[in-house]
Amino acid sequence: MKTLVIITHPNLEQSRINRTWMQELKKHEEITIHTLYQAYPDGKINVAHEQSLLESHDRIILQFPFYWYSTPSLLKQWQDEVLSYGWAYGEGGDKLHGKELGLAISTFGPEDSYQPTGYNHFTMETLTTPLQQTSNLIGTKFLPLFVLNGVMHVSDQELAENAKAYVDHVLQPSKVEA
Repeated sequence: MKTLVIITHPNLEQSRINRTWMQELKKHEEITIHTLYQAYPDGKINVAHEQSLLESHDRIILQFPFYWYSTPSLLKQWQDEVLSYGWAYGEGGDKLHGKELGLAISTFGPEDSYQPTGYNHFTMETLTTPLQQTSNLIGTKFLPLFVLNGVMHVSDQELAENAKAYVDHVLQPSKVEA
């Protein structure tokens, strides 16, 4: 299965978690890595290129830090422009039907803050519902979430283990728990 990981982090070089995840992914030639902020530093997205990239892969993973209960702004812009009517949804919009869509998310808050009784009052599953619904709309199978919480308190050893688990998840998401 051809897998595309779209990494959307505005400061990837300074991100210990997302950069480590990317470095581990690079060890696997069956994974295509695409970094949106590197590809489009000016914010001008090449829609045709992005659509072609999506069409040529079976599994798509969106990797990003969780910002204000959502994605970084360039990923939202990417969704608005690339997942267009007549291509990704609506009449004739079936180009992604049957593909898989997953999320790999890093959060500042600890895991217990993403519970109904926690600081954020909602689970990650609830907070990512708009992305799950996007998957429904575009006809993809939504995969289990991969989340690393409390990124400021992750040791180097924990991060190394987590990065390997992330690659396993990307390659076989139905067989691995985050």
